Amino acid sequence: MESENQTGTIEFLLLGLSEDPELQPVLFGLFLSMYLVTVLGNLLIILVVSSEPHLHTPMYLFLCNLSFADISFISTTVPKMLMNIQRQSKTISYAGCLTQVCLVLVFAGMENFLLAAMAYDHYVANRHPLRYSVIMNPHLCVLLILLSLSISIEDALLHSLMVLRLSFCTDLEIPHFFCELDQVIKLSCSDILINNILFYLVSSIVCAVPILGIIYSYIKIVSSILRMSSAGGRHKAFSTCGSHLSVVSLFYGMGCGVYISSAVTDSFTNSAASSVVYTVVPPMLNPFIYSLRNRDMKEALRNLIIKRLFW
Repeated sequence: MESENQTGTIEFLLLGLSEDPELQPVLFGLFLSMYLVTVLGNLLIILVVSSEPHLHTPMYLFLCNLSFADISFISTTVPKMLMNIQRQSKTISYAGCLTQVCLVLVFAGMENFLLAAMAYDHYVANRHPLRYSVIMNPHLCVLLILLSLSISIEDALLHSLMVLRLSFCTDLEIPHFFCELDQVIKLSCSDILINNILFYLVSSIVCAVPILGIIYSYIKIVSSILRMSSAGGRHKAFSTCGSHLSVVSLFYGMGCGVYISSAVTDSFTNSAASSVVYTVVPPMLNPFIYSLRNRDMKEALRNLIIKRLFW
């Protein structure tokens, strides 16, 4: 393959889910619908939490930021795919691809750490209910959010800067609907050993720390709940954590599924479909999980609708 050093002239090809022209209108309609549902659902959560004073608590502050991360995450990838389908083009510029890689890492990492912060919030609420307001004070909540964002940005910038040192070849086909870091690295003509080591090392740390924090929090929460003498108290405690557990299971479960799928199959169609499941489905389902399983959210949503109808 011919080496290409003029990165400004490089264009990558996003192969997407299918090259069948007859399927493109179906894919366009499907992804547009999923995108609109995701954006509107998460915006609704932010609106409801902002308009209801009794929801101005640490848990819902984290939930608003999670919704913001979901909107930003899906807006980084899906609009470009819709634009390419509409224009009947598969290209993305080098700068556009690198920007997409960076933003995907930022918002995926942010969601990762926010889920851990929410687990810690549940841990404090269950283990130290009398000291909850003292421990989960506004300063700590803002610090956890800023820490989630700053670590994610540093991780994204580190990988993006490492990609900048690579040279690329003329055969630049990415078997996904967006620029995924490991796929971009594979296309390089340079020595990618350092990039691969950094990718797996940093990704393992960034993923392992929040996961271990979530597991530890829920071990302590479950042990605390099982010591309760009241069956009603146990049910209330479990139901409080139910929405968060569902989102955590969806986020990490689908992430593991994508990793296993990419490891056992070489089919780019299956790999692309797996990446869709991981990047599009969780942000779309999160608002439904929190609105349908959370009594406070349902009541706040009902109050907001009544206000808009009768005021």
